[in-house]
Amino acid sequence: MRSSISLAVNSKLKKMQTEVILVLALGIFAGFFVQTAIGFAGALIALPILLFSIQLPDAVAYISIFYLYSSVFLIAKEWNNIDRNMLFRLALTSIVGVVLGILVLANSKPLILKKFLGIFILLYVAYGILGKRKLQLKKGGVIGLGVLAGFFSGVFSTGGPLYVMCIENQTNSIKSIRATMIGVLGLVTLTRIPALAIGGILTFNHLKMTLIVFPVFLLAQFLGKQAFKKTNEPLYEKSILLLLLVSGLTLLF
Repeated sequence: MRSSISLAVNSKLKKMQTEVILVLALGIFAGFFVQTAIGFAGALIALPILLFSIQLPDAVAYISIFYLYSSVFLIAKEWNNIDRNMLFRLALTSIVGVVLGILVLANSKPLILKKFLGIFILLYVAYGILGKRKLQLKKGGVIGLGVLAGFFSGVFSTGGPLYVMCIENQTNSIKSIRATMIGVLGLVTLTRIPALAIGGILTFNHLKMTLIVFPVFLLAQFLGKQAFKKTNEPLYEKSILLLLLVSGLTLLF
């Protein structure tokens, strides 16, 4: 009797693990294809898919590990295209923002902030579509958005849209926008990974699971890079606005 119960339990656990691996592979492929092609929005795409079978803290842990993998691969390749002055400025402001975000996350229920971020992003998209000229940010505006981006990265891992606002405002090169986004999100990940590990959210088991689907991640990186090569500047700008629109609506609703 005990043997049959044990077999049934083991069978159920194996089935659940297989389901988790398949969902993880699908979510990571979709998210990091977009992340590699555009330079941001990996978490935005991957997270809803992962939540079908994976709890939110585990999903955040998996995405953070793959962001680290992605940064190692892409920052070295894109280093010459990164706007290093912008990277340095956003790195300093992001550290402040991430620390503040983690403190808020640990001590409150900041869901209302998520909706405000969604409204802000949608207003920016509306300006990008209807505005007659590009919004110009001064140094103080870039610093302020950098802190906010770090803050929302600490609270919800959703700082990417704010970072892209800062970066696309300072450069017209799609290569530079994408490369600098990759660099900034890599630095944010280096800040977030230790915090998740210290908080007990990220464990060695998460690392083992990511290694199982690592080939899928590599395929997403390769195809995303090929997609970027075929993207012209007008299409890239429209893609950014579309992803910002999806991001804003997701956060709002």
